[in-house]
Amino acid sequence: MENRGYSFHNPFLLKNMNEALMRIVRAVNEREKIIVYGCCDLDGISAVSLLFLVLKYLNADVEYFISDGDDDNFDIRTDIIKNHVKFLGTNLMITVGCGINSSYQVDLCKQLGIDVIITDNHHCHNKVPDTIVVSPKQKDCIYPFKDLSSVGVAYKLVQSISSYYQMKSISKYLDLVMLGTKSNKVSYEGENKAIIDEGIYHMNYTNNYGLRALMKVSNIKHIDIINVNKLIDSIAPSWNNTRMLDNARITVELLTTSNSDRAEQIAKYLKNEVKGSRVCNK
Repeated sequence: MENRGYSFHNPFLLKNMNEALMRIVRAVNEREKIIVYGCCDLDGISAVSLLFLVLKYLNADVEYFISDGDDDNFDIRTDIIKNHVKFLGTNLMITVGCGINSSYQVDLCKQLGIDVIITDNHHCHNKVPDTIVVSPKQKDCIYPFKDLSSVGVAYKLVQSISSYYQMKSISKYLDLVMLGTKSNKVSYEGENKAIIDEGIYHMNYTNNYGLRALMKVSNIKHIDIINVNKLIDSIAPSWNNTRMLDNARITVELLTTSNSDRAEQIAKYLKNEVKGSRVCNK
């Protein structure tokens, strides 16, 4: 795996990874409508942004949807499938960081003619949904590192996609992977340590307009572990208010835009939201 000396495990050690890859390849090559579905914490936002950027690069017909993650149960929401995913003409829905306990919703998608790939980092509490599931925490998954974040699992999927399409320099996306991983407060060891250390390195040279805009409005010129936490704090408090879901969606736009002016506009907006939320919480 491409890196600067850190060890990343083979993504195909994850159960069902090859099946997930082949279904995505078919969707990309046949221009099927793909929806990337995630929750509104920063880990989920980073995962949605990562997969959206990679699929867009491959010229896929892809959109994303952010759920509010009702009650922190990380299930796929039935109303979103019925009221949004269905009407977008979706052929394939890929979840990031959610869905491993959503058997009913997966069956509903099947009835509507929508294929589902679940990527998740949570434990399955009941029966694993009858679809392609990629998670290191599946009971019979031999992947050696179990503590990946949502965006960490999404990055393993991106590694498999990059191997098929012979994409170069996917390590440039580790800045996004690092941001979500660090926000999730997972263990700083094993593959997470590689992600965080490599991600900090790459963020100092990032070409992501959103991350550069966040650094600019936060007056951060060099990224280290302390400044990463400042960047996370510069976004996260804006979700602790009634506009949480709207701010999550606009954060995905920030991290995926190819317009530097728009990125700076959003970064300034989020900074003002932080100030507002802190005043309201006093």
